[in-house]
Order: sequence, then structure tokens, then C-alpha cells
Amino acid sequence: MKPFKKLLLTGAAGGLGKVLRQSLAAHTEILRLSDVSSMGAAAASEEIMTCDLGNKAQTMALSAGVDAIVHLGGVATEHSFEQILDANIRGIFHLYEGARVHGVKRVVFASSNHAIGFHKQGAVIDSDCLLRPDSYYGLSKAYGENMAQFYFDRYGIETVSIRIGSSFPEPVDTRMLVTWLSFRDLSELVRCSLTAPNVGHTIVYGVSDNKNGWWDNSKAAHLGFKPQDNSEQWRASREAMPQLSSTDPAKMYQGGGFTKMGPFN
Repeated sequence: MKPFKKLLLTGAAGGLGKVLRQSLAAHTEILRLSDVSSMGAAAASEEIMTCDLGNKAQTMALSAGVDAIVHLGGVATEHSFEQILDANIRGIFHLYEGARVHGVKRVVFASSNHAIGFHKQGAVIDSDCLLRPDSYYGLSKAYGENMAQFYFDRYGIETVSIRIGSSFPEPVDTRMLVTWLSFRDLSELVRCSLTAPNVGHTIVYGVSDNKNGWWDNSKAAHLGFKPQDNSEQWRASREAMPQLSSTDPAKMYQGGGFTKMGPFN
């Protein structure tokens, strides 16, 4: 028997949404998919609900009848504040209000390393570190983490906030040798985040078992997540690429290039 009757996956049309659309099917009888973009045809065990996260009524309706939520939806890269505002800031409020009204007690929130991106590269930090957003996008993820904490303290809705590093088929540069999260490890981390008991509001770094890591996940050990992959097979080729100057913000700070995007006029 699958552990869930119905899960909601927002951001299902995005890159990581497509990965989790496949992996979550093994854990739920029905997977409800949501995005503002086309998600294609629904499989027999899927439901599709097109939704603009900036629309409160639409977003709250997503949570009706679901056991838990995996929230990837929103603007996924840096943009102007106005572009971030509806999907990422209003949207996370609308999502949690829907969870509250419909009695959903577990959310897995796709936060980001960009919530802490102005920590220096090489510094080892854990989940209690100071929030240091590197962008409007990072600010929205820091806001989402605070929203998750509030809804746990006030309403008892548990959340695992995953500060995703760099989840791609392979790392594209030397920074990603540290921040890379394989698709297999992403899928396992989401599974652990959905099924671990008594998570309260847990913050965990979404990262594979890479060498010389910056992120200490010891305070999220109760999730039972044990990454299986690492980035070493790409080290020689990525280190052979032209490298940034040591004074370039993208080389100095954990958030990489996000630290120097904008301003947006």
C-alpha cells in the first residue's frame, strides 16, 4: 500500500517538478499536479490543476483533499521584485492558508541556498545560521521559511524546508562541485521529508555527498536522509575550465552569480 492517498506537487512543469512527478508516483495513489504552464496530459493516477499562485482562491483550492504538499511552484530564478512578488511571496501565503483551511499537516517547501547566499564560500554553516539572502529570489525563500515556521508555531502545520543547492544532471562549474544535488538524492530527500515523523519546522540543505561541503545537515539527521551520489567524477573537467577571479562575488559567496544580478529598472 502506498503511504499517501493524494499528494499535491506544485511547479510540476518545471525542471525539478518533472523529476518529482516521476518519483512521487511510487508513494501516492493520486498525484495532483499544479503549475501555471502546460503540464501535458494527466496519467491515470494524476490530476492536473492549472493555477496562478498569485490568485488566492485558485491556490487555496489546490489543497482540498490532499494528505501533504510538495511546493516547488514559483519563479525559479532571479528577477525583479515585482516579478517575484506574486508567485513567491503572495503565493507561499496562499499555499499555507489553503493547507490551514483544508487540514493539511505536512508541507515540503523548496527553499534555496540563495536564502543564505551571502555567506562566504568555504564557511561551514548549519540550519541555525543567519539568513543572508543574495537576491530578491533569495529573499522570497527566506520569507517562505519564516512563513513555514509561523504556520507550525501557530497552526501545527509541519514543514521541511529544503535549501536546494544546484540540482541538475551534472555540475556545470567548480562551485557546483560543492552545491550539486543529484536527481536521485533530491527524490530521496523529498520522500524522507514527507514520511519522517515529528519534523516540526526542519531546515535541511539539499545537497549530495560532495567533497569539501559548506553545509552541515546534522540538525536534520532525524529525517533519515543519506545521499548516495557525489560530484567527484566531474572534478577534473570542471577544474580545468577557466576560473573566476578570487575577487568576483560569484567566487567569494556561496550564492554564486545570484549575488551580482540586478538591479532591475
